[in-house]
Amino acid sequence: MSKQDVAVLRSAEVCCTPMAREPLGEADAGELARMFKALSDPVRLRLLSLIASYEGGQACVCDLSGPFEVSQPTISHHLKVLREAGLVGSERRGTWVYYWVVPAALNKLSALLEAPIPEQAKA
Repeated sequence: MSKQDVAVLRSAEVCCTPMAREPLGEADAGELARMFKALSDPVRLRLLSLIASYEGGQACVCDLSGPFEVSQPTISHHLKVLREAGLVGSERRGTWVYYWVVPAALNKLSALLEAPIPEQAKA
């Protein structure tokens, strides 16, 4: 090994920061991107928060239209987007549809956003 090769290796050792966790794979990135895209609309973000705020973690669709200045079909569209993104689940009970937040989806989102704090930032 030449002196130049040794210098390059030492330089790489000094400048390369070790990873603190495994980076996202392609499939996980696609799934999370769909979730974040669904949450990028303020009405959908508020809907998710509203559903999660109900006792028992479930809300009837009849309870979800009131706080918004949009039509019921628009609320239904936003709920469909949240459901297709895997953020909420739903079940028809008689005339009404009930929605709940999918805890595993929120765990995936929070795990991505939970970054290790560098030592320099702690000081």
